[in-house]
Amino acid sequence: MWNIDSQSLTSRLLIGSAQYPSIQTLQQAVAASGAEVITLSLRRQSARQTGANHFWQMIQQMHLHILPNTAGCYTVQEVIHTAEMAREVFQTNWIKLEIIGDDYNLQPHPLLLLQATEALLQRGFTVLPYCTDDLIICQNLVSLGCRILMPWAAPIGSGKGLLNTYALSVLRERLPDTCLIIDAGIGRPSDAAQAMEMGFDAVLLNSAIALAQDPVKMATAFQHAVIAGREAFQAGIMPARELARPSTPVLGTPFWHTEKA
Repeated sequence: MWNIDSQSLTSRLLIGSAQYPSIQTLQQAVAASGAEVITLSLRRQSARQTGANHFWQMIQQMHLHILPNTAGCYTVQEVIHTAEMAREVFQTNWIKLEIIGDDYNLQPHPLLLLQATEALLQRGFTVLPYCTDDLIICQNLVSLGCRILMPWAAPIGSGKGLLNTYALSVLRERLPDTCLIIDAGIGRPSDAAQAMEMGFDAVLLNSAIALAQDPVKMATAFQHAVIAGREAFQAGIMPARELARPSTPVLGTPFWHTEKA
């Protein structure tokens, strides 16, 4: 068990709701993943738009925890407006804060991210900021009052995996009391397992499942990968060595011998 804002969860895999070939595939993939939290974008899929009613009703029927996000926002005012609407529509104080600074790699704007975080915290939101692996930005987010951070592994939707394991390991070491959820860039189940082995608390992904040839089977693979990575971290992974060391020590001489004629 682990917690988001005092909400107990079993699965450490969070899942997105976009890009699936059909609503039915989304339903099946979410069920196969075992995820208990799903992200939704109000700006891209409003529950109050006529064409979105069926989608929203389907999400409600899945009985998941909703994590609205501010995808598509470029200014602090856009973020605040979107977050307030999301709270009203989805009836939650949770908000995944996204505020883009670059259209090429969709990297979050570091300065506006801090400003938007402060503004949302003052309005009573539980802010889960999407950020890079920059230690100083992450430390500032924690100083503002964030208990959960969502650093990227690689640019959104790139599927490149953990590009900077050094920076990510430093984050985990320097922010031991902060919940860290890897968000964006995961492409393979092995990427998710690696992140969990490093001690990250959870993984959020979308494209890696939604764009797979078989999203349902891929969702199952990610479920197992996250569990395996977490258990490996808890078990304690052996340190890497520069030299070989035999797993079976050689002590003395063999216990058998041949009789001389």
